[in-house]
Amino acid sequence: MSTTLGAPPRARNTLALAGLFAAVFLAMLDAQVVATALPRMVGELGGATSFAWVTTSYLLAGSVSAPVYGKLGDLFGRKRVVLVAIALFVLGSLACALAPTMPLLIAARVLQGIGSGGLFVAVAAIIGELFPGREGARYFAWFSICFAGSSLAGPVVGGVLTDLAGWRSIFGLNVPIGLVAFGVVARFLRLERRRTAAPFDFAGIVVLSGAIVGLTLATPLSASIGAVLLVAFLLIERRAAEPVVPLRLFRSRMFSLSVLASAAAGFVFLGSVNYLALFLQTAGGAGPSEAGLLLLPMTLAVAASSMVAGRIIARTGAYRWAPILSMTLGLAAALAMSTMDETTPLPLVVTYLVVFGAAAGLNMQVLSMAAQQNVARTDLGAVSATVGFLRSLGTTAGLTVFGAVFTNAFTDDSPAGYSSALGGVFLVMLPALAVGLAASLFLPRVSLRRNH
Repeated sequence: MSTTLGAPPRARNTLALAGLFAAVFLAMLDAQVVATALPRMVGELGGATSFAWVTTSYLLAGSVSAPVYGKLGDLFGRKRVVLVAIALFVLGSLACALAPTMPLLIAARVLQGIGSGGLFVAVAAIIGELFPGREGARYFAWFSICFAGSSLAGPVVGGVLTDLAGWRSIFGLNVPIGLVAFGVVARFLRLERRRTAAPFDFAGIVVLSGAIVGLTLATPLSASIGAVLLVAFLLIERRAAEPVVPLRLFRSRMFSLSVLASAAAGFVFLGSVNYLALFLQTAGGAGPSEAGLLLLPMTLAVAASSMVAGRIIARTGAYRWAPILSMTLGLAAALAMSTMDETTPLPLVVTYLVVFGAAAGLNMQVLSMAAQQNVARTDLGAVSATVGFLRSLGTTAGLTVFGAVFTNAFTDDSPAGYSSALGGVFLVMLPALAVGLAASLFLPRVSLRRNH
């Protein structure tokens, strides 16, 4: 046996997680990287009326597939599931790089998105399976940094690669890195094998997928259909032998409050990024590249606060302080940002954004980790998928509400008109943050476990 394979479990786990985080970074990067390459894609492939689906199809496929992967991992083992996810992501990336038409590019992005959905859910569940609460906090912090770093690097990487090697290179780069990640995970990740004879909940998967699509598209008709399907899904899950989302999980106060706070965080912190950039470019007078640079301190604050929270939780086992502080800082930042207009000094705007970023980082993975406490290993995938789904649902709701508030308040395209409309967007964050704070305050006062 090789020296590496004979290494202690901690060394093997570290190598396996390095491969997993590399794959997650690529998958999250691809949600952002196409933004600066879209004009070149349209110029070469055409399809100016459908180019938005290059991004939407990827995100939608990931949202729909995530609950499926979570349950498959619980039933059949997470290693094989995450390897399938990496393989689909790499195959989709190769198809994107070779796509000759816009419809085929969109189809390839769907395949990519199906792979990405499995990565996000499986990695969170694998961390929960490999490490007890305190030790897992460190790795959840790195997981958060993957998200923050990829969000920051996406548009820049997309622009640089498109200028240097053409837009196809942004997808082609995933292939060698993804194959290396696949090999590392296949070689070093060791998890319990399992297989159950329980019937798979196909009805639940189909109905939930329809609900996710309807709610994500967020048109009045689709949202109504999505809401009806969501109710139908809950009824199906009550009777399913092996439900995709076991409703019994909601009997746990920690789980229920964690997912509620996570939905509130998705509503505010993820749903507002586009409007922050819009403020900088309209009321603030910054160009696209300048706006990106001005958002850099906020992104760094996300990474820094997430890392600090992970280290403190790993050392002390105390976790409630992080979401409580997150929502409190978020309330302060949102209230401050609601007062911004075209006369607000730029250093003050950046200060507000830094506080907002620190608030976002404090809850990014802490709530996922809290939701995993006191549940069986066989439910970790369902837990991770449910937290992720409700966070995404919160983000969709935030985008819809913010869009409606902005549209109704927008009067003219002057800087004053933009700042007035955007002030309403920031104010509407306050009730959601108050709900998140209330949920966080009622989380159980327990110390995260040192052992499984």
